[in-house]
Amino acid sequence: MSAIPSAASSVAGNSGVNRFNEMSSEDFMQIIFTELQQQDPFEPNDSSALLDQLNSIRQIESDISMTEKLENIVFQNQLSSAGNLLGKTVQGILPTGDRTAGSVLSVLREGDSVSLELSSGYLLPMDNVEIIVDPSMLP
Repeated sequence: MSAIPSAASSVAGNSGVNRFNEMSSEDFMQIIFTELQQQDPFEPNDSSALLDQLNSIRQIESDISMTEKLENIVFQNQLSSAGNLLGKTVQGILPTGDRTAGSVLSVLREGDSVSLELSSGYLLPMDNVEIIVDPSMLP
């Protein structure tokens, strides 16, 4: 089974850091096939543990994909909610810790977050909004 350590070490790389968790399902399949080729036919290895690990890797890949899709949906929902605040007056806390208030002039995407440009000249992160007032609803 000398081919298995070499396949595993090619995944680990030269950095000395164990990168087994970053192994793709193709890498894992290569290791399984190498093991099957190298095993003694009169004393076969139990492949069920390897197949269980493969299923675990596939489940993790599926979970990661679903998480990315859900994060995208949450971001789009936040962007849509922020768009509904255009023209409304909001109050919240700036990243500096100071309070600010003003009418929402525009909605800005900043990386993975959404900020509101206020008439007061500040950018207020959407997550920091505390009060929303619709001026058309005031007497």
